Amino acid sequence: MRITEIFYSLQGEGLLAGVPTVFVRTTGCHLRCSWCDTAYSFYGGEELSVDEILDEVRQHPTDNVCFTGGEPLIQDEAPELVETLLNEDYEVVIETSGSLDLSAYREMQPRENLRLSVDVKLPSSEMTDENELGELEHLQPHDQVKFVVASQEDYDYAKSVIDKVSTQAPIVVQPVWGKNETWLAEQILEDGLDVRFSMQMHKLLWGEKPGV
Repeated sequence: MRITEIFYSLQGEGLLAGVPTVFVRTTGCHLRCSWCDTAYSFYGGEELSVDEILDEVRQHPTDNVCFTGGEPLIQDEAPELVETLLNEDYEVVIETSGSLDLSAYREMQPRENLRLSVDVKLPSSEMTDENELGELEHLQPHDQVKFVVASQEDYDYAKSVIDKVSTQAPIVVQPVWGKNETWLAEQILEDGLDVRFSMQMHKLLWGEKPGV
């Protein structure tokens, strides 16, 4: 499996923000979101086996692993790694673009230890045509749906998805880093959206750089 970095930090986003976590960041992505903050993971990386990745994960004092990218699920060995981590009693978050079939992961056990974090692409990303919104209907209450908002157009698109797609998963709305944070928070309050507003905690603490 092609790996850009493995590091130990605090989860910076979503429902588990603040939780100590080992991040396994893969190399490569089939999308090119205009505002992507991990474009450094598109190329390069190091080839590691599942066992080598597991050995590195074990070096850190936490049972929480975030499998991220790039797009981690385009890696051929992704199912094997996730199943191995679950069998080792890790709690795993998969951060995925929401443009791929997730059925194989929905069937993995113990399912309660696997959280799918699905990032719905909004207009500013220039990738909305890649969304597979039907996947949201299969998510469970411990999963999450994420919208990363940069503009009014993004916000309106997110609201339309929230209104028309039924999902059991909590919804997280966060601003693109450095763009209209206060405005977005006020819009959510004004419209009474049943969502969680999230900032990128790791960037507030350490700035925008790899390995945090």
